[in-house]
Amino acid sequence: HVQLVESGGGSVQAGGSLRLSCKASGLTYSAYCMGWFRQAPGKEREGVAAVDSDGVTTYADSVKGRFTISKENANNTLYLQMNGLKPEDTAMYYCAADPDLSYTGPVWLLLAKIRYNYWGRGTQVTVS
Repeated sequence: HVQLVESGGGSVQAGGSLRLSCKASGLTYSAYCMGWFRQAPGKEREGVAAVDSDGVTTYADSVKGRFTISKENANNTLYLQMNGLKPEDTAMYYCAADPDLSYTGPVWLLLAKIRYNYWGRGTQVTVS
């Protein structure tokens, strides 16, 4: 079965950096579109960054220029490099896999959480 396990969260001061990892198993990783999402207390889960099977990336406006998503097919791992962290980035961060292996639509649509069937349990990021 598909398993996604996030790691790398923690507590940092504003302006700091963190690198999140998501190790995937039980799927043909290279064929999947993958995304990072976050959910703060009392708020909806929102798309942060996504990458399609060709490596094309998209980002939410709130993180453009600060976050970088990358997909390493050799070790089935998705990364999110987060620089210039702000208190408003505080949230639980989740990685997710889109089960539509034939997706060829606009990459920005990959920020929609409704597309994703497979989710990790999350890793907490706190910025003070």
